[in-house]
Amino acid sequence: MIQRLLPFLTLIALFVGLSIASPDHFLSKTNLSSVVRQTAVINLMALGMTLVIISGGIDLSVGAILAMGGLMGTMAMAKGQPILVGVFLGVLTGCLCGFLNGFLTTRLKINPFIVTLGTLGILRGTTLIISNGLPVHEIPAAFSYLGEGNLVGVPFVLWVLVICAVVVHVILEHTRLGRYAFSIGSNPDAAYYAGIPVAFHTTAVYAICGMLTGLGGMIEASRLMTGQPTAGQGYELQAIAAVVIGGGSLRGGEGSVIGTLVGAFIMGLLANGSDLLGISPYLQQAIIGATIILAVSFDELRKRKMVH
Repeated sequence: MIQRLLPFLTLIALFVGLSIASPDHFLSKTNLSSVVRQTAVINLMALGMTLVIISGGIDLSVGAILAMGGLMGTMAMAKGQPILVGVFLGVLTGCLCGFLNGFLTTRLKINPFIVTLGTLGILRGTTLIISNGLPVHEIPAAFSYLGEGNLVGVPFVLWVLVICAVVVHVILEHTRLGRYAFSIGSNPDAAYYAGIPVAFHTTAVYAICGMLTGLGGMIEASRLMTGQPTAGQGYELQAIAAVVIGGGSLRGGEGSVIGTLVGAFIMGLLANGSDLLGISPYLQQAIIGATIILAVSFDELRKRKMVH
């Protein structure tokens, strides 16, 4: 029970610690709003990654999908398409990339680690070829509202995040896809012999992950007001870390939306606190890596105790 509460207790301890260490800066409305905006993209990617990890998979290509989605959406806007069409194209691009990952994983029956490592390179290269390595700048000024605007005094991205989190939670807890994802992650062979269409539902999970990542790509582009072909580098590590820190198991069959959101905000507060306290960004990367190892170690210890 304590291990399940650990992410929540860690988040509270971090918040209290940073409030004491830097009360004037950390607790300011501007800073808290900045934390929400900065972590929104990782949160969206991590929500999709939650579905994938619960089903026993992993997606190393989400950073490249984010860049591809952001680039395609901003290129459409640069060519005169309305903002909504650009956002839709970015999300659709992400969905198609995720579908490709799921299709290759299920049809070729190759480990998803290898498949998504391969598509990471393919998508990165394709994005750079399409853009000639150059960012897209000619974007309508109104597009900035997606990443930087406020609705009823609350960052607009927080509303988007809450809606997506509720949808993913409903999928996991109240739909056939969610139940099947847990079953496939727990024991894919048993799920297959129980008559569950494993390939279809695994592909659907990867497509949803890609779709949420594409939306994250558009939010990232909106915040930067540019379509960066190199965006999202290293984001896959943070998305996976958010799920694992939040109680998801890399063996599959375990995870929750609330846990993932808590995990993502823990990393967001770590990054924000490090900036406020003048800690090197290089050390932040090391902290994230160490946190993943600790979280997985706790998960393994818990599983061994359950076996014995």
